[in-house]
Amino acid sequence: MGFRFIDRVMFVLFLVSFFISGLYAQRDVLTLSDGSLFVGKEFYPEFSWETTPMYYMFGDTKRVLLNEEVAFIAERTDFLCIEKSHGFNEFGAAELGAGHEVAAFKSIKPTVKVLFYFNSAYAWPFTSYNKYFRHKEINKHPELKKLLIKDPQTGEPLQRKGAYLFDVLNPETREWWVNTVVKGVKESGSDGAFIDQMHGFYFLRPEKSDEIRIAMGKMMIDLKKELGPDKILLGNNAAQELAQYAYPACDAVMFEHYNPETISKEKLLEDWQHMQRIAKDGKMSIFRIGVEVEKHLLPNEKSHKNDYAEEMAQFSKERLEYYLACFLIGAQPYSYFQYGWGWRLDTGSLIDYPALQKPLGAPKGAYTRVSQEKWIFTREFEHASVWVDTDKGIGKIIWK
Repeated sequence: MGFRFIDRVMFVLFLVSFFISGLYAQRDVLTLSDGSLFVGKEFYPEFSWETTPMYYMFGDTKRVLLNEEVAFIAERTDFLCIEKSHGFNEFGAAELGAGHEVAAFKSIKPTVKVLFYFNSAYAWPFTSYNKYFRHKEINKHPELKKLLIKDPQTGEPLQRKGAYLFDVLNPETREWWVNTVVKGVKESGSDGAFIDQMHGFYFLRPEKSDEIRIAMGKMMIDLKKELGPDKILLGNNAAQELAQYAYPACDAVMFEHYNPETISKEKLLEDWQHMQRIAKDGKMSIFRIGVEVEKHLLPNEKSHKNDYAEEMAQFSKERLEYYLACFLIGAQPYSYFQYGWGWRLDTGSLIDYPALQKPLGAPKGAYTRVSQEKWIFTREFEHASVWVDTDKGIGKIIWK
């Protein structure tokens, strides 16, 4: 005899629940602050609230990491990026430095996700792919010279910060750039790419601002397609309106707090709102604090390089509680904290911050704002109570 109607309904519900449970078994299922679910993608790094989820990004032009430095960083993160010039002096090409570190990290932590750095605006000459973007070489390579923004007066390539500038409006530039990033990711053995400076130099050509945004978006969509579905694409500041066409292609977004305006109370509140939106879209976010934006607060900033490094290391420890509290107020599943005072290896990545290793536990809900007139926010985690006043720039974390 056939199933009764109620039996058929129950059977269908069983199949659906079985399918969903099987799907979720392959991924992390976490809860956003609004109660909705975040299902982690299989190619994402492993995520946990056990301690503060950390992202690391560093470079050293002169050398690669020592074994003990690899172990130190690997103990603290499952997600990192090798910066643009890392290992250049030692290997002669940054993709070789990145590849060395990818192998080093994966040898002791196979699940770690390591990204390859590439700039979408500046033609930094640190990889073998970019080595001819130099003043004494570029005229010998007209096929590369035509990829650059030209001075409208002289017709020669423009330079800023000692580097040439990619012309994102040129379809040939976009094609070369996408193929080059894919090649860098593949040859370094990386798990994806960190893309920096996603502005296309709109400020040099304001009359073409909209056209530049659209072109940048197309380039990122093409990059994601060519990288393949199992590679991570992280866009720096891709949540900004300027990068609205690039955002859909990104798997992750960085909030780079690099000047005093980016750490204002209004901007931090905006970041927290964006972090929830990004998580609802199934994407990761990086809350990067460069504490050098407050170096004017140092009582006795010194000019000597070693003294300055020591001062900044101490200052970063003193300001950690506030900035960690700022991160935790807005943190969602697959939100990561990056902290230091620059992008070099010696600007924070090798500093031991014990608070970042303390048991945290999952958040118990969304943050609470004391009142609309005040800039005081609180949030509870399983093992921590967080309080922050972004108007006064102070915070407190009570570890339970």
